Amino acid sequence: MAPIPPASVEELRTTGNQSFRNGQFAEAATLYSRALRMLQEQGSSDPEKESVLYSNRAACHLKDGNCIDCIKDCTSALALVPFSLKPLLRRASAYEALEKYPLAYVDYVTVLQIDDSVMSALEGSSRMTRTLMDSFGPEWRLKLPSIPLVPVSSQKRWECLPLENHKEPSKSKSKGTTSAKSRVPSAGDVERARALKEEGNELVKKGNHKQAIEKYSESLWFSNLESATYSNRALCHLELKQFQEAVKDCTEALRLDGKNVKAFYRRAQAYKALKDFRSSFADIDSLLQIEPRNGPAQKLRQEVNRSLN
Repeated sequence: MAPIPPASVEELRTTGNQSFRNGQFAEAATLYSRALRMLQEQGSSDPEKESVLYSNRAACHLKDGNCIDCIKDCTSALALVPFSLKPLLRRASAYEALEKYPLAYVDYVTVLQIDDSVMSALEGSSRMTRTLMDSFGPEWRLKLPSIPLVPVSSQKRWECLPLENHKEPSKSKSKGTTSAKSRVPSAGDVERARALKEEGNELVKKGNHKQAIEKYSESLWFSNLESATYSNRALCHLELKQFQEAVKDCTEALRLDGKNVKAFYRRAQAYKALKDFRSSFADIDSLLQIEPRNGPAQKLRQEVNRSLN
């Protein structure tokens, strides 16, 4: 008796997953395509489900060496659910295979903004850095497209979701993975981080805070041991009214340097904007213990004190 063909989107996807695990990539791609058609014909608006199907089919294309269709499917998946880890990683691999190294670098670094413990992205970004430096020399960054800034909401979203279906080569943070937060940067990494920070500083002077954030973020992927880079990025977040992100960066800056006056001041400003006046007052108090005559802090304390009373 012939097996009953899959009758639903979920059954088609499950059968496709099984075919993928068995190494039957063309068959799996066909099943994902059928599931996509069925989903689209039903007219149901389920971007997450549709995105996963595109991403899974992209994995099949990548395994079969069809990098162009892999990139197309990953781009479709990301249009439906931006900053999804797997489509970004698969597209980066496809770009690298096609020797489109600047695009591969951007996708790898974007993944690291979402989860800095993904080893394939850490290794890929380092590999692309070396390749781009060899190809273009010290000005290699001028060849890069703009690196998107991943919003904190997207970072938090992926922290609580399991990776589905096909696991990428990565290790969990709980197992002591070498990550951007724990690895010791090389001398070259530190030098690149400093250069990028200076580029960010120049952009701040020009009032271009969004691009400055990109530079500071990239700097931190090379070395996240400098408190000032976090407090500088916090300033940009404040200017863009991204107060939660400013708090987060100032907290990281103070973890590295408990006497970073700018971090205390900027976190106090962010807390004030968030109407957390007690936390704001506490930060100003800490700052004034370090610099009792700090005029802006004294003025801010008066403002916060009025709000508390």
